[in-house]
Amino acid sequence: MNEFISYGKQWIDHDDIKAVEDVLKSDFLTQGPKVEEFEKAICDYTGAKYCIAVSNGTAALHLAVASLGLSKGSEGISTPITFVASSNGLVYNGLKPVFADIDSKTYNINPDEIKKNITEKTKVIIAVDFAGQPAEMEKINKIAKKNNLFVVEDAAHAIGSVYKDGSKVGSCKYSDLTTFSFHPVKTITTGEGGAITTNDEILYKKLLLLRSHGITKDPKLLSQNTGPWYYEMQDLGYNYRMCDIQAALGISQLKKIEIFRNRRREIVIKYNKAFSDLDNVTIPYEKKGLDSTFHLYVMQLDFKKIGKTRTQVMEELRAKNIGTQVLYIPVHTQPYYQQKYGYKYGEYPVSEAYYEQALSIPLYPKMSDEEVNYVIDIFNKIIQKN
Repeated sequence: MNEFISYGKQWIDHDDIKAVEDVLKSDFLTQGPKVEEFEKAICDYTGAKYCIAVSNGTAALHLAVASLGLSKGSEGISTPITFVASSNGLVYNGLKPVFADIDSKTYNINPDEIKKNITEKTKVIIAVDFAGQPAEMEKINKIAKKNNLFVVEDAAHAIGSVYKDGSKVGSCKYSDLTTFSFHPVKTITTGEGGAITTNDEILYKKLLLLRSHGITKDPKLLSQNTGPWYYEMQDLGYNYRMCDIQAALGISQLKKIEIFRNRRREIVIKYNKAFSDLDNVTIPYEKKGLDSTFHLYVMQLDFKKIGKTRTQVMEELRAKNIGTQVLYIPVHTQPYYQQKYGYKYGEYPVSEAYYEQALSIPLYPKMSDEEVNYVIDIFNKIIQKN
């Protein structure tokens, strides 16, 4: 195989290019009609009442927590197995991040561990749908209601995924807010970009302000109105707007989401069939009743049985033009979190055990059957090679 197969990659076709080209030829490159059109499309797809498109997934997390108006010094609970942006959304807002260990099968946050970490200072739970599989949101929602907590669902990996009851991730059935990322390796892309969904009108209006400098021109919200030019900064907001170029790409991508979902699952089925009988590999576990988009194909490898280090396996695969990744380094082991909050290695044993054996292999809808079979063949040879 001469062409490099990365662990994740976007699918851009003629329709996507045409959608962007049309915006480039229009009067509005930003702050035009396409952003609102994209937001409506996300609402129509997920079933949520409101959507706010933003510049990236990290901005979505930042604003989601900011919209809750929580006191500085409060605590929020999240998972160690995620990208740092999940818990950074708490830090940006002056909250202390507290971690709850993961479930050893799903790699999602463990609801029982959440219960153990709730204190009088706890105000919000950020649950991450790791690799596309929805967290146990119904249980988490019940815990939150019992303790008067907010729930933010970090669905950066999970647009298109479905809960046990058939409702879509992003519907906010079990959360106050859900956040998405549209980075190129995600299920759909806007280049960079993100979104927040909610069913709460108060939160929605707060998010609209925060997204654009805390400024409004809405006559109904102004304290005075001296003319058509007039605006007011009513809160300390940010410039987290999505532009129309990105939104046009998102609208086009969203039309193909079921194609993307189905192809990802086809590849996962091929991988599972090829790897399920290997005694040194644990394939991804999908909880019964859930329907995951499968953003990632994360395996657990027993490197001692294989007789190679993870670095050796990754380097040998790369030499054969196969890209891999380790997702994620536990957040509590990052220097910033250890220095600022005193976290130490050894505090979250399930997350740490997961990390020691984790490896993601290529998974994206544009992979051909030839590429999938090649990855399977080379992977099998490398991990069984003495």
